[in-house]
Amino acid sequence: MNKEKIKQLKKIANEIRKESIIMTHRAQSGHPGGSLSEADILAALYFYKLRINPKKPHWEDRDRFVLSKGHASPGYYAALAMKGFFSKSELKTFRKMNGLLQGHPELKTPGVDFAGGSLGQGVCFANGLAIAGKLDKKKYKVYVLIGDGESQEGAVWEAAMAAAHHKLDNLVVILDKNQVQETGKTKDIMNIDPAPDKWKAFNFHVFDIDGHNMEEIVETLDKADNVKGKPVMIVLNTIKGKGVSFMELNYKFHGKAPNDEQFKQAMEELKKIDEKLK
Repeated sequence: MNKEKIKQLKKIANEIRKESIIMTHRAQSGHPGGSLSEADILAALYFYKLRINPKKPHWEDRDRFVLSKGHASPGYYAALAMKGFFSKSELKTFRKMNGLLQGHPELKTPGVDFAGGSLGQGVCFANGLAIAGKLDKKKYKVYVLIGDGESQEGAVWEAAMAAAHHKLDNLVVILDKNQVQETGKTKDIMNIDPAPDKWKAFNFHVFDIDGHNMEEIVETLDKADNVKGKPVMIVLNTIKGKGVSFMELNYKFHGKAPNDEQFKQAMEELKKIDEKLK
């Protein structure tokens, strides 16, 4: 991919970050940290890799995306709005009663394929989508984004075992390994490392990459298309709160909205990234 397209994806990722901060600040609720760490992979998926049609959100042959870490919905909603599934003005309804965009994704929202809430369920659901695709002889792929704290859930590993058993090579699991969960560092609460080796042991084809390197993300998504006979795991080594200095690796911003002063600082820092990308 040429440098200009990579730069454009980086700009989109930063826009996702800005919208995530705006949404959580406006609502004074939500999860900014994980929305910032997932921004790069969301930009690459929605604006490079996924075969989707915003005008036909239920197109049968579309690729499927499952946000298993459903609390990181601000970043997801920003990507969907920017892609054209709904108007960007709907972002103002985030976490409002009867609004289109609730705290966790709901199926009433255009572009959403999975109602994420309880952690650990996304890979299970994605397995079903992948098996259905095989049975229906469809060519779509299923991408599921999970968190590292979420990977402490036993259901994730049962689903991993099933995916390998059924040789679901139309399934790509993506681990947003941002190092922090709700109450502290993941390694201190329940260490999931060595994560790549564990997924290899479950017979996944594993890629272990820098989750904020857009070139590497795009290249890896392309390589995943060529894996046959087994599911794929992409371990994204990321930083919780990426792009906002006081949020980076700070567990307090797992589920805490910025106040007015913090909002101003966050937006200034993200706008400086925009300037660098011009």
